[in-house]
Amino acid sequence: MLERTPMTKRDPAERRTDFNEVALGYQAAEAQAEASRCLNCRNAPCVKGCPVGINIPQFVTKIAAGDFAAAATIIKKQNSLPAICGRVCPQEEQCEGVCTLARLQKPIAIGALERFAADYDRKECAACATPVPAAATDAAPVTSCSRTGKSVAVIGSGPAGLTVAADLACRGHEVVVYEALHAPGGVLSYGIPQFRLPKEIVHAEVDYVKSLGVEFRTNAIIGQTYTLEELRDRYDAIFIGTGAGLPYFLGIPGENLNGVYSANEFLTRVNLMKAYLFPEYATPVCVGKKVTVVGAGNTAMDSARTALRLGADEVTLVYRRTRAEMPARAEEIENAVEEGVILKLQTNPTALINDGKGWVRSMTCIRTEQGAPDASGRCRPVDIPNSEHTIETDTVIVATGQGPNPLLTRNCSALEVSRKGCLIVDPQTGQTNLPGVFAGGDIVSGGATVIAAMGAGRRAAMAIHEMLTARTLTASHD
Repeated sequence: MLERTPMTKRDPAERRTDFNEVALGYQAAEAQAEASRCLNCRNAPCVKGCPVGINIPQFVTKIAAGDFAAAATIIKKQNSLPAICGRVCPQEEQCEGVCTLARLQKPIAIGALERFAADYDRKECAACATPVPAAATDAAPVTSCSRTGKSVAVIGSGPAGLTVAADLACRGHEVVVYEALHAPGGVLSYGIPQFRLPKEIVHAEVDYVKSLGVEFRTNAIIGQTYTLEELRDRYDAIFIGTGAGLPYFLGIPGENLNGVYSANEFLTRVNLMKAYLFPEYATPVCVGKKVTVVGAGNTAMDSARTALRLGADEVTLVYRRTRAEMPARAEEIENAVEEGVILKLQTNPTALINDGKGWVRSMTCIRTEQGAPDASGRCRPVDIPNSEHTIETDTVIVATGQGPNPLLTRNCSALEVSRKGCLIVDPQTGQTNLPGVFAGGDIVSGGATVIAAMGAGRRAAMAIHEMLTARTLTASHD
């Protein structure tokens, strides 16, 4: 049986000096070799492991046969953002995690193959491409885009919003997407660095959604620029996908010092406001010589690797648990270490120290050890007495998670929210407590993955379509 085909990456010493993409993707022969490993399992566990239900064996078979355009068409029936998902989704926990080959050797590189098909489609088929309608169900795909006369407002243009917009546009509904920032894409634009997800990929996927007839309105903050009630008066249905844009902090002394960033602010300045191109763009970000990132998720890895590229001499990542418990993808941890990020594990920050001029100069920490499991099932970190120590640092980036964006919910008290500020919805349909108002993605789940948000968007789009179709049928019988 063939070994898994590795994907070529750029040399760490070279890539840490620029923002170009790290992984180079498969060449055609590599993609075909990898696709030929697929067993075409009858029960297709990989499909069940995909939150949006892509027919993985079918598109992989097309790649093996050299029909790359057909592979892309199959993917787009279920996924309107394949080039994005192929790069940033945690396939190892989803489709690849349940691949039958994983029991024998390494699973099929489904994410890399999805990326290959999407990139081929974008580069080779752009001139002749026609929109591929999303499937209404696996058994009954939409085959036309006849107009229904119904309109839907989508609030937020992240992965959930883009998915809902594409699915509903392909079902014939008029869709308008409202985005608070000056560019569409949500977390895809402001949260993920260029070296992991190039902005031209995001732009291309957004352009695809636009090609389906979706209208985008940027600089539109729902709750301020427009109220939710105004949109409810104007549209037949609403989907809320405003994401998790509220950063969590550590709650320790000194977090208000200069030189301390939330990862949200830091990455937004770099990714969306192009601080890395200063002075070409007048949006600089101050990065010191010794940067400390607190956290161990993908956002922490993105922040640490970005700081290196902005000229930091030393970047240290502080995490209170062990490496085995780091929530970031193994690939991203490996890339960070290759590029020179220092992992300081089982270490818990306790305070940030002022240099006397209002800037951070150091971080005091205490070492930890593994205690009894907590509610999550992971071992709770316990402070080790008399292990206090100091880390010199002049920039601190806090990447310890984020919660739901509160801008909309604070200005619409009628929406039912949880204690943590998440919208409460029907888990099957995404319906909120307000008739005709649906929601999905991080505003419901808290910080999660791109593909999970897309899965929630697909379920909500189906429910919205069924509601609007029922209304249309009812009206036709009156």
